[in-house]
Amino acid sequence: MRILVFGASGAVGSRVVREAVARGHQVTGVSRAPASSDLRRGDAGDPDDVAVLSRDHDVVISATRPRPGHEDELVQAAKGLLIGLRSSGVRLILVGGAGSLMVPGTGLTVVESPDFPPDWRPIAHACNEQLDLVRAATDVSWTYVSPPALLEPGTRTGDYRLGTDRLVTAADGTSSISMEDFAVALVDEAEQARHVGTRFTVGY
Repeated sequence: MRILVFGASGAVGSRVVREAVARGHQVTGVSRAPASSDLRRGDAGDPDDVAVLSRDHDVVISATRPRPGHEDELVQAAKGLLIGLRSSGVRLILVGGAGSLMVPGTGLTVVESPDFPPDWRPIAHACNEQLDLVRAATDVSWTYVSPPALLEPGTRTGDYRLGTDRLVTAADGTSSISMEDFAVALVDEAEQARHVGTRFTVGY
């Protein structure tokens, strides 16, 4: 496959690039400020960049993450991706947030939970707006991916469990996955297209 990755210099994006390359895919990594000649310069929030860079690709994976205080960039990126890919036939896999997932047994979303950190609310609300935007899109083949509550660097096991709109939790109630296995799930989705037009989540 020919895969374009926005946010390719970031924690998740760089792992997606490595995972896809290891499987033999042709990967184009994109960053707004590329530090390597292996990456292309581009902005997911610019529809023209998205349209030009995605040409001749099968799927776009966007794993951009803004600096604190710039959470609105997530919404702009979603708009740029949706406009840039409009009617192109190129699939979009958009990495979002966990805030809109339901917490098992509570009737509350993650962001509604009493112990949700206040300083995480801006990015959670921006991710929720992202999700609303892609769900309203009718001319883009999209998939929205929510991570579990905890997403950190770790070990690639190749194992994970799938969910839809509810947080995936282990027997002890924790919700987590390594960034390496999150990348596995993203490339699996690129290959298998199991969740086109919907959101899914993963966890151990």
